[in-house]
Amino acid sequence: MDHPHGPGTSFEVLLDTDTTDGLSLPAPFQANYGSDWRLPLLTTERPYTYVNFVTSHDGRVSFDEPGHMGGGDISRFNRHDQWLMGLLRARADAILVGDTTLKVEPEHIWTAEAIFPDDTLAWQALRRAEGRTAIPLHVFLSIDGAIPSGAAVFARPEIPVLVATTQAGAHTAHDRLQGVPNAEVLAFGSESVDLGHLITYLRTERGIRSLLCEGGAHVYGAMIAAGQVDDEFLTVSPIVVGNRPPGTGRPRPSLVEGITFSPERPPTYRLVSVRRHSDYLFLRSRLLHDG
Repeated sequence: MDHPHGPGTSFEVLLDTDTTDGLSLPAPFQANYGSDWRLPLLTTERPYTYVNFVTSHDGRVSFDEPGHMGGGDISRFNRHDQWLMGLLRARADAILVGDTTLKVEPEHIWTAEAIFPDDTLAWQALRRAEGRTAIPLHVFLSIDGAIPSGAAVFARPEIPVLVATTQAGAHTAHDRLQGVPNAEVLAFGSESVDLGHLITYLRTERGIRSLLCEGGAHVYGAMIAAGQVDDEFLTVSPIVVGNRPPGTGRPRPSLVEGITFSPERPPTYRLVSVRRHSDYLFLRSRLLHDG
C-alpha cells in the first residue's frame, strides 16, 4: 500500500477510549492519525453512518457571507483538518450532503483526493484494500429537487450521483438533470425525505457499508432526529466568528439547525476520542441511541 504523506506531523492523541470491534485502519494511516479507527462490523440494515463538521470556537459553521460560505473559512484551511476529512471520505462508500451545500460549493467534488491531493495514491490504495469503489456514491438530499445542474460533479460522468428527494421534487430534479448520465433521481417521501427509508435503501439496495454525512446544519439536525447517526467527527477551530445583531440579517448557522429537542430528553453523545494539533481540537463522539 502507498504510504500517506500525511498533514506534516501526526495528531497528538489526548484521549481514545474506542473499543469497537471492526475493520482496522492500516498502520501507515495510524501513524498519522495517532491510533486506530476501526469501522464497526455491520449488524443492522443500515450503514455505519458518521458526520464531519468544523465549527468555530463559538460554535458557528459558516461566516454566511458571499465568498465565505464553506467550512474552509472556519478551519482556515488547516492541513490536519483537511487530511482528516480526506481519511473520512476515503473510508466512505457514500457521502451525503444537502442541496444547499451543493449550491454554496458548486465547484466541489466529494472525494478524498479533492480535499487532500497530496495523498491521492494513498487514498486510492486504501479504498482498494477495503474493497470500495474508486469514487464514493455522491448522495444529494433535496426537498424540492432544485438541484444546480451546472455543479462540477455533473460534468464528471465517472462520479455516481443519487438525488434523494420527494415525489414533487423528483419531477423538478429530472427536468434539471436531463442529459446528465451519472445522476439518478429517487423519491423517498411525499412532503419530506424519509431519512430512515433512504439510509436503509443505501445499505440493502446499493451495498453501502459506510456513509459519511457532510451537512449542512439542517441535514445534520434531521439526521439526529431520525436516529441515523453513529459517530460525529468535529474539528474545533480556534477562531471566533460571532453572530449578527437582531434585525440585521439571518443568524450565522451553528452546528445543528432547523430542529429543537426537549430539555427532558435531548440527544446525547459520548466522547470517544480527542486529538490535537496546535490550537485545533479534533473530537470524535458517539450518539447514544438508547438515551
